[in-house]
Amino acid sequence: MKIHEKYISRCIAIAKNGLGATAPNPMVGCVIVHNKKIIGEGFTSPYGGAHAEVNAINSVSDTSLLKDATLYVTLEPCSHFGKTPPCADAIIKFQIPKVIIGTIDTHSKVAGQGITRLEKAGCHVTVGILENECKEHHKRFFTFHNKKRPYIILKWAETADGFIAPLHKDKQKPVWITNAYSRQLVHKWRAEEQAILVGTNTVLEDNPSLTTRDWEGKHPIRIVLDKKETLSKDFNVFDNQAKTLLIKETSAEAICNTLYEANINSVIIEGGAKTLQLFIDAGLWDEARVFSGKSVFKEGVNAPKFSGKLISEEKIMNDTLKIYVNN
Repeated sequence: MKIHEKYISRCIAIAKNGLGATAPNPMVGCVIVHNKKIIGEGFTSPYGGAHAEVNAINSVSDTSLLKDATLYVTLEPCSHFGKTPPCADAIIKFQIPKVIIGTIDTHSKVAGQGITRLEKAGCHVTVGILENECKEHHKRFFTFHNKKRPYIILKWAETADGFIAPLHKDKQKPVWITNAYSRQLVHKWRAEEQAILVGTNTVLEDNPSLTTRDWEGKHPIRIVLDKKETLSKDFNVFDNQAKTLLIKETSAEAICNTLYEANINSVIIEGGAKTLQLFIDAGLWDEARVFSGKSVFKEGVNAPKFSGKLISEEKIMNDTLKIYVNN
């Protein structure tokens, strides 16, 4: 592996520490190198806190070394004032002479302006190291700003005979198709994304909490589709464990517009079948994470119909997890 790629790869690895906490900011990773030795590292703090470059600079014990160092970062340093000052200004302040960037920030507030600012200050800037990997890493951020909607993850579990729920239930609670390990993984995913979305029928039939209980992490914002305002405040989604947003819109595009306006850059859609199919039919989805269990219902609610590119498949004990991306 080439030396620049080695350090950008490290940037991507440490950036993942911010997954689920930095949104709507991107989860950036930064490494500072002096004489072929890493002297500082940082990743984006939870939203409102310092960015990766500032955290990396602050981690350097001897700041006099920065004048002869190289800064590596997954995403173009910002050039505007937001919750914090521009990262480009911090790099310039400490006179870091070389900056290696994974990919340009396409957000209109940056879009090359950070690079221009650095170059005008005398920095030697290189762009496009592991660019595809960095774009994949920042997929939530780029989808939000380029497509004006959240990054959308569909998730469901289906039986061996292709059903996601029985036709009739005795109690108002979920009927589990997958094992405890698969369910724990789903809670990990909830902690990693900004929001979780379900339709009215899922609330009526399962009374879910939609919180992160089997994994250490934050609760996602709960999005509930309730176009007829039929849901009472007695359901679990209206407790005080997490924020809940009710949406009356009926089209996938209108729902996406509402989520965009709410500054939500990623969402897991957990059901039910009609809600999942709504987004599939509109082509408004990015990933589908599909569990297959060993149980058989013989009759029930059919799993969604979709086509996508299979990118991974793994066994979780007696369950199978397949992940697809939208072509």
